[in-house]
Amino acid sequence: MNEFEPAQLDLFTGTERYYRITRRCLLTDGTKYLADAAGAYWLMDAIASHLHEIGTADWFVLVRMHVTNTHAVMTYEDGRGHEHATQVIGYTDFPMASVTIYACWDSEHWVLMLPTEY
Repeated sequence: MNEFEPAQLDLFTGTERYYRITRRCLLTDGTKYLADAAGAYWLMDAIASHLHEIGTADWFVLVRMHVTNTHAVMTYEDGRGHEHATQVIGYTDFPMASVTIYACWDSEHWVLMLPTEY
């Protein structure tokens, strides 16, 4: 695992490559950095599994995770105030107090990206 620097997340704008984590879910350079450096593949897997349940009626899903001490709550929204799902994480050592991930359906895959990559 690389040394995680939260400020590095703002440097990702667009992506040069996509990284498959499931048959229908891809990471961008920024979300791959987050997964690698912060040890957060569990977060990407949680998002991918919820996206599978939510389906593709909405092409955009906003995922927010807020961490308090060693617990977290993830919310999955449509970006217009409608909540699709909430997930409670009983334990995490995630190094940030919060993170936002965008998930966009490209008609074949969900692409997980940082807001700066949108």
